[in-house]
Amino acid sequence: MVGWTLLIFGLWASAALPLSSSDPNDEACLTNLSQSLEDPTNSLHNWTKSNLANPCNGFNSYIHGATCNSGRIYKLSLNNLSLRGSISPFLANCTNLQALDLSSNFLTGPIPSDLQYLVNLAVLNLSANRLTDQIPQELAFCAYLNVIDLHDNLLTGQIPQRLGLLVRLSTFDVSNNRLSGPIPSTLGNRSGNSPKFNASSFVGNKDLYGFPLAPMKNKGLSIIAIVGIGLGSGLVSLVLSFTAVCIWLKITERKMVVEEGKISHLMPDY
Repeated sequence: MVGWTLLIFGLWASAALPLSSSDPNDEACLTNLSQSLEDPTNSLHNWTKSNLANPCNGFNSYIHGATCNSGRIYKLSLNNLSLRGSISPFLANCTNLQALDLSSNFLTGPIPSDLQYLVNLAVLNLSANRLTDQIPQELAFCAYLNVIDLHDNLLTGQIPQRLGLLVRLSTFDVSNNRLSGPIPSTLGNRSGNSPKFNASSFVGNKDLYGFPLAPMKNKGLSIIAIVGIGLGSGLVSLVLSFTAVCIWLKITERKMVVEEGKISHLMPDY
């Protein structure tokens, strides 16, 4: 009798407990991301507190742009939603995330180096925003990255050498930014079976150079221009000096004529 009583009580207690919520890391990830974003078109209207606390039910998601896998956030696709604001570093809490697409919005600020903790990330698309600062070299710790698409932003500095160590990388695009310096040979001149990246991955960066970009002709032109300016300046100086000498000779000659006239006037006639 006691055993049955305990069993019934246990079943009642289990039924009384609320359904388990999603992983608290996913909740922190999504809550902080929603707070860092501005949503003028109300595209994220179902990103409510209750849904963010429990965004997944197995493979189903309760929030716009999210894909779930076994109760965890697997993919975030928030592209082309006119979103503003910045990228929250708390995205790193979505540790099961394999694809992140925030492209074609109006996001500003840096790319958080904390994304390095997304160890399962395979696709990173932050293109067509207004992101600034340097590309974090810590992205090289995301060993499964297949795609890095950062084109059409305002990124500065050099392309991190470490990104060339990503052996799975098959798509890489940093075109139309403000990057400078040499293209790492591990990206511009990959060897073996690694996918090759052509010039279209790097164009539109005024101070970026190296293979596979074409030689910068404007550098040769600027050298010619410098030489031309030097020769022109030398010629002008020569002409001015010659003119000054001629004027000085003329003045001297006139003085001599005047002096000779004075002397001849003072000399007595014999």
